[in-house]
Amino acid sequence: MDIQLALNKVRATIPDGVTLVAVSKFHPEEELMLAYNAGQRVFGESHVQEMTRKHEALPDDIQWHFIGHLQTNKVKYIAPFVAMIHAVDSYKLLLEIEKQAAKCNRTIPVLLELHIAEEETKYGWSLDACRQFLNEGEWRTLQHVQIAGLMMMASYVEDEAQIHAEFQLASDFFDEVKRDFFADDPAFSQRSWGMSHDYLLAVKHRSTMVRIGTAIFGERVY
Repeated sequence: MDIQLALNKVRATIPDGVTLVAVSKFHPEEELMLAYNAGQRVFGESHVQEMTRKHEALPDDIQWHFIGHLQTNKVKYIAPFVAMIHAVDSYKLLLEIEKQAAKCNRTIPVLLELHIAEEETKYGWSLDACRQFLNEGEWRTLQHVQIAGLMMMASYVEDEAQIHAEFQLASDFFDEVKRDFFADDPAFSQRSWGMSHDYLLAVKHRSTMVRIGTAIFGERVY
């Protein structure tokens, strides 16, 4: 697969203002460098050890986004350099990110993960649980975490109407949360939804960040 050609094809379909996160997990450093040499700077990884290794091996100006489920005991390994953590699904994890970011004298941007898809996924807040968490307000005391927006995955189904509905629900919920909790915080601005198979629908529902792997790098090599 011609990675640079594929990357440019994807870029041509993404509107201005939408960040492309090139999902590079399970792909070797050589393939990431092909994308890097074509101008890509934001990469998404979901395994701490792999991301740490690639961070050490690849250019310093890459922005590393952690997009998978993050265990609290692994936060310390990526806290010194991670540009954003996409899938914060508990207050416990948020507290650990705060703790490790403070040790590094950094503020780490994070996204709250919503569980909207009808599939049985293990992670993410329901909308009601997210409302409750935000209403309780303990997050306001955190000095080294920046809640920068929301993240979700739509159901992996053929039914476009269902995918549209889930993206729209996330988009509407973003507006509610922005209005009720972050009206005066310009940093709360990111809507991370859309992957290789559904990102064109996602951008219609105001996604600001799409996570695309297969359409750029081809099928993963395990």
